[in-house]
Order: sequence, then structure tokens, then C-alpha cells
Amino acid sequence: MTMYPLLRSALFTQDPEVIHDLALACLRHPVAARVLRSILPPAPFCPVTVCGIQFRNPVGLAAGFDKNAVALDAWAAMGFGFVEVGTVTPLPQHGNPKPRIHRFPAQRAIVNSMGFPNDGSDAVARRLEAPRDPAMPIGANLGKNRGTPIEDAAEDYAACLRRLYASADYFALNISSPNTPGLRHLQDAGAIRALLARVTSERDSLTAAAARKPILVKIAPDLDDEQIGQIVSAAQDAGADGLVATNTTTDHSALPNRIPLAGGLSGEPLLERSLHVVRTARARSDGALPIVGCGGVARREHFERMIEAGASLVQVYTGFVYEGPLIAHKLLRAS
Repeated sequence: MTMYPLLRSALFTQDPEVIHDLALACLRHPVAARVLRSILPPAPFCPVTVCGIQFRNPVGLAAGFDKNAVALDAWAAMGFGFVEVGTVTPLPQHGNPKPRIHRFPAQRAIVNSMGFPNDGSDAVARRLEAPRDPAMPIGANLGKNRGTPIEDAAEDYAACLRRLYASADYFALNISSPNTPGLRHLQDAGAIRALLARVTSERDSLTAAAARKPILVKIAPDLDDEQIGQIVSAAQDAGADGLVATNTTTDHSALPNRIPLAGGLSGEPLLERSLHVVRTARARSDGALPIVGCGGVARREHFERMIEAGASLVQVYTGFVYEGPLIAHKLLRAS
């Protein structure tokens, strides 16, 4: 995979979403995982247990890349310790108008305004129910349909949880995407408490038929310290098992001057802000709330800093785009 930079240069001449869809179409083929296992090193084994789940290593693929859970065997073959699929909504939806992904190679960043395009909870649940690598836990990132009023959002999250509960290992409530109007209002302390009350109640009703599954809350980087503290307190009081920090940012100041773009920025310009959110959330919870660190991680030093900041697990997305299939090995220095 030392040829990846050359391949990346060729791929970057094409539309980002076209390449993304083409990559998933290749990776979902049953032969893909077998080929990857034959040419890549074995998955790094650095076991860690978080929220009662054992992970073979702490590097995961963040939500947004494999929204519809179509290439799980391929991610396992690349050495990821876990994968978070989604964002999944109760009903299928197309998302926002295209173009909605923009690359910035000089900044090693991406701006997306996807808007939760996905096949819906029924289709994703059926794929997760198929046989898969038991050594790689799967998280499901949950959201609301665009047409659902914000005051009814909790029912969408509960419906997704109910449909996916038997087949996913943990759940992340996405209340922080900047690409669904009004969604970030759910980060208000009162709104989080109400949302978690509904979702944890749904979980309690399902736990009799299956093991208790962790529920995490995915928060934005665009929060001040007081807001982070309020979210941590609300999440703890309402029964959340952890946080994912962070989503994409609406701060595009790291990008060159150009026509303004809608959407959230991911990649290396996000790293410092994500680290700050992780540190602050850890401090405000006295280390009692497990945190999945996400945002700007692409190199070993980024991974180390995220762990030092207080993350128990680390996710990559844009880092995978720029670094390629060996990123889990590189972050863990396993190859």
C-alpha cells in the first residue's frame, strides 16, 4: 500500500462523492475482503474494553463513511478495531443536494453537507444481521429524518434504536451534525435530558430480550466550555454511557478564501479543537464518562495526543481518505 499516494492523486482528480461511492461498491464485493486480507498485515491486536465491550484495538472508522453498513468485512480486513455505521434514520432519505463533498488537500481537510443520506433503519438492520467478523464491534450512529419536527426527534431516535438494537453493539446519538436544520438545538441541556430519557427508556424495554447496549452522545466541536460542562452533566444524569467528541465544525477559517461552502469541516484543521473538547469533557466528568475521540486524527502523534487528552477509543474518517487502508496499523505502529 506504499502506492496509495499515487492512487490518491489519481482519485482526487474526480468528484469526491463519485469516488466515495465507487470505493464502497468495490469494497462491498465479497472478494474485496479476501483480497485485502491477502495483501495487508493482520489486524493490530491492542485489546481495550470500553463500556463493557472488548475491542481488539482502539482505532475505529467513524460514522459517515459506510453509512449503510455495506462493507463491514472490508473494514475488518483493513485492521479497524470497530466501525460506526450511519448516520441511520428511521426512513430512507436522499440527503442534501449535490455537490456536497469538497476536498482541500493542502489543508488535508474535507467539507461535507451530506444531510444523512441513507437506506433507512430496516435496510441497515438487515445488513447488520448477516454473518460478520465477531471480533469487530459495530456501532450504529442514529439520527432523525429531515422532515421530522425537532420536537418529535426523540421518537425517531427511539425508532432507530428499536430496529437496530439486536444487531449493533453500541449506539451513538448524532445531535451535532451541522447539515440537518435545527439538529444542534438538541445539544441544549434540557433537550439532551429529554432525548436521553426517551431513548434510555426504549433501551430498558428492549434489554429483557438482549444484552444492555451502551448509548453515547455525539457532540459538536463548536461549543464553549460551559456548554460542554452542561452536556456532560446532562448526559451523566440522564444515563448516557459515553460521548463521541467531535462532529464536524462550521468554522472554515482554516480554508483558503473562496466562495463560502455550507457544511461541516473535518480533517487536520479540526484536531486542536477536538482535543480541547475531549480534555474538557473528561475533566468535567472526572474521567467517569468514556469518550471516543474523533476529529483530525491522521498520524501516530495525533492518536497519542487524543489518548493523552482522555479518549478511550479513537475514530478516523478524513484521515482514512488521506492516509489510506493502512491507517489503523500506522496509528498503532503495527506495520
